[in-house]
Amino acid sequence: MPGENLTREEARERAALLSVDGYEVSLDVRSAVGGPEGDGPRTFRSVTTIRFRCNEPGASSFADLVAPSVTAVSLNGRDLDPGEVFDGSRLLLEDLAADNELVVDAQCAYSRTGEGMHRFVDPEDGEVYLYTQYEPADSRRVFANFEQPDLKAPFRFEVRAPEGWTVWSNGVGEQHDGVWRFAETKPISTYITCVVAGPYHYVTDTYARELPDGTRLEIPLGALCRKGLARHFDADDVFLITKQGLDFFHEHFDYPYPFGKYDQAFVPEYNLGAMENPGLVTFREEYIFRGKVTQASYEARANVILHEMAHMWFGDLVTMVWWDDLWLKESFADFMGTFANVGATRFRDAWITFANRRKAWAYRADQLPSTHPITADIRDLQDAKLNFDGITYAKGASVLKQLVAYVGQDAFLEGARRYFKRHAYGNTRLGDLLAVLGETSGRDMGAWARSWLQTAGVNALTPQVLLDADGRIDELAVVQEAAESHPELRPHRVAVGLYRRSQVGALERYARAEVDVDGARTVIAELAGQDAPELVLVNDDDLTFCKIRFDDTSLATLREHLGALTDPLARALCWSALWNLTRDALLPAREFVDLVLRFGGRETDIGVLQMLHAWAQSALVHYVAPEWRAAAGTALAQGALAELRQAEPGSEHQLAWARFFAATASAPADLELLRGLLEGTEEIAGLDVDQELRWAFLEPLATYGAADEKVLAAELTRDDTASGKRHQVRCLAARPSAAVKAQAWAQVVESDALSNALVEATIAGFERPSQRELLAPYAEKYFAAIGRVWRERSIQIGMDVVRGLFPALQDSPETLAATDAWLTAHEDAPPALRRLVLEARDDLARALRGQECDAAVGAA
Repeated sequence: MPGENLTREEARERAALLSVDGYEVSLDVRSAVGGPEGDGPRTFRSVTTIRFRCNEPGASSFADLVAPSVTAVSLNGRDLDPGEVFDGSRLLLEDLAADNELVVDAQCAYSRTGEGMHRFVDPEDGEVYLYTQYEPADSRRVFANFEQPDLKAPFRFEVRAPEGWTVWSNGVGEQHDGVWRFAETKPISTYITCVVAGPYHYVTDTYARELPDGTRLEIPLGALCRKGLARHFDADDVFLITKQGLDFFHEHFDYPYPFGKYDQAFVPEYNLGAMENPGLVTFREEYIFRGKVTQASYEARANVILHEMAHMWFGDLVTMVWWDDLWLKESFADFMGTFANVGATRFRDAWITFANRRKAWAYRADQLPSTHPITADIRDLQDAKLNFDGITYAKGASVLKQLVAYVGQDAFLEGARRYFKRHAYGNTRLGDLLAVLGETSGRDMGAWARSWLQTAGVNALTPQVLLDADGRIDELAVVQEAAESHPELRPHRVAVGLYRRSQVGALERYARAEVDVDGARTVIAELAGQDAPELVLVNDDDLTFCKIRFDDTSLATLREHLGALTDPLARALCWSALWNLTRDALLPAREFVDLVLRFGGRETDIGVLQMLHAWAQSALVHYVAPEWRAAAGTALAQGALAELRQAEPGSEHQLAWARFFAATASAPADLELLRGLLEGTEEIAGLDVDQELRWAFLEPLATYGAADEKVLAAELTRDDTASGKRHQVRCLAARPSAAVKAQAWAQVVESDALSNALVEATIAGFERPSQRELLAPYAEKYFAAIGRVWRERSIQIGMDVVRGLFPALQDSPETLAATDAWLTAHEDAPPALRRLVLEARDDLARALRGQECDAAVGAA
């Protein structure tokens, strides 16, 4: 990582000096197949021609390239000595002319970390697959360039590939004599260029639409995956969502899709969910489902498809100048993904998932010591890498939902339309978007932006209810609080709902007011005189971004009647609020676990149910008092088993409870049931134990020593695929043995032999909550190793190790003190590394506070 960390100031200086007219990139990836793997990096030839202008002739600058070696460099016909101008990450360019041509011939390395040109060998059939992933700055690992988003240019790619392969890039391609040549792109940033190559399975379709001017728009569609996944690939559903999304965005954006074709590649060992490369979107292949999944999984996939499609306008057509304004693309895409899902697809309840799942990510991120304004201060590329976080995505999307409530949907969409037309193929900053929104809404966008985009932290809104002598509301107010570290009290457009039980026991809304809440206390005059509520739900309908709190009456109602809430969004908001109370040590974790056990079985929304399962597990692992863990774990497992047996046979709820039972099983009888389901000696009516569910059942068996290496090897023989290998690696690392843990640690920390996907699987298996004592020796080793890992490994692997191996399971004041000692002793460590450790420390401190809260209940 040293020498590769471009700063914002360097990027500003270079953008002021240079403008780029175009790139021609020639890659030869025939070396991807054949030959021994060897100890050194496997490389490919990369020849790049860049034509660019310099507005100060005679000045010096640099181009970016991360490569093992450079064969030749030519600047304006003048050969340069690679040894003198290339330092491993930059090419020095001196005495520039007004018009320049740079030619760089380099040997670039294939990646095993998902950064740059990733090379994957399919264990099932030995086939090799390539794809590129660049954001924020890894295109320089594949070709020489000016790696910053505001130096846009057209690109022409050509690729020499092994015989029998197909190659895709951003533009339409044609193959002649073994060379694939692609149409020149529109001006785009380096980080969204893309190449995918290999013997992929490819399916095609076409999208057509009549435009308002009477012309007909036709967009060729493609979808591709590894051959081994072809039998599972439901391309028809991918195309259905794609066409629905294109219809939706054309209708609302009034700007035709600008990038020609629309391919979507599902690729192996992908670090992200997906990437918005124009004309060639890449996705993690886990979105191709090998077994039965719930509708929540299909909804999530549709959301990602639409998120990336929104980027074609927000991010690709119009791109931020620098990563400070990353929200200009990610927040909008996150909002638009759900907005389009609800408006165009079968997933009409996607805002419920957003309220329950996406915002949980944002609430956590906004309470970390590393929280930042949505418009962040991004000093360099390492900062940028870490800012693809819950603030930029989910909080930003939540704030945009609040903005739509603030200015109105019509004004918001008209602002977007003007923004695209005004800045097409250009780069923008915050002020450019605020300008058009101010025009269309007539609102003071500066004040809104200062409160919502330029300050950090999450507000808490709590209702206060005073009743008159007749039992009616005399005054209802909303109290707003902020953390001491981030004291901003924001203006909120909220709906306040009043709920009470009907004669049949249903908890239903009988009054609602949509109002502006501003300052420390706001009286809701519209609700005065209403009958006394049993539940007051602030932020009903989820219009704003805040933590919901409850008055005493409302909390008592939820403790007894949460399952009676008939509206699924209101119920999801209450569950989310209760989870935030648990994380904030205001509700004992055992109470949250009890609520899940009592009311989880009545949850109709499958996405909310699966989120409850995840939260209940997190409560058990992190927030329950240690002395109650065993009892809580037993209660969750038995509750899950009871719900599993009662669920409708073959239903997605049955599947969700089966997975939750496997995740909580630890007692010998529970493990024997899982073994029986695997071997066919036990049966639960309607439960299809497919291959993915088999691995889910094997994981607890491995964790508790009931499935050894031989059993796991036999299962890999049954499922000898890339997915099977990842599952096996995780299960192998989960076994309760000191030797197993030592081997897993060495494979991840002391060696770089594993690919990114297998590093992730090994870490997941290594960290087992039931093995706290076994893992205790690695706390000290962690703090001794992370500095070296950060220096020597790629930033992606560094992030995986620092986050994944932090000794959170050693949840004691001693581990907190060790973390503080490391931070004190390493004040000069890279800021991105310190941020990761600070975040882990905060999670640990929060867990200890939660355990203290829970223990106090037990003591009482």
